[in-house]
Amino acid sequence: MTSLSDFTAATLTGQERPLAEYAGDVVLVVNTASQCGYTPQLAGLEELYAELKDDGFVVLGFPCNQFGGQEPGTEEEIGEFCQVNYGVTFPMFAKVDVNGDDAHPLFEWLKNEKKGLLGGRIKWNFTKFLVGRDGRVIERYSPTTEPSEIAADVRAALEAAAA
Repeated sequence: MTSLSDFTAATLTGQERPLAEYAGDVVLVVNTASQCGYTPQLAGLEELYAELKDDGFVVLGFPCNQFGGQEPGTEEEIGEFCQVNYGVTFPMFAKVDVNGDDAHPLFEWLKNEKKGLLGGRIKWNFTKFLVGRDGRVIERYSPTTEPSEIAADVRAALEAAAA
């Protein structure tokens, strides 16, 4: 049975990172963009991460330029933007496609596990997937869902896994 641990992804600095490093954590996978109307959610994602990281929670950001060309920067520019403007300290990865023939395998799996309004496709930037400590997808959230609205689900996943 496939889980988050079965995937790898390149970091902003180009290093392949096995997502098995997050085995046992509750993970929120988000496709991000620096020039999107939802970009201010980076602040909320960072707040959630900072509050709950010591309990075994991590946010994984995956920049994507497939929606309105809203992530045109290089990996270096993306990292600097997220850190300077939103104080992002959670792991950010290299730019990926989330739909289409070149979609990253992680996003193919996530979309298959939890379909959205458009079936298997991701609708826009800041679609979020909550993954439990067992590496299985718990829930999918729309781009309009604020990080603060997910906090209770994250806490429930952390508590359920700790029991």
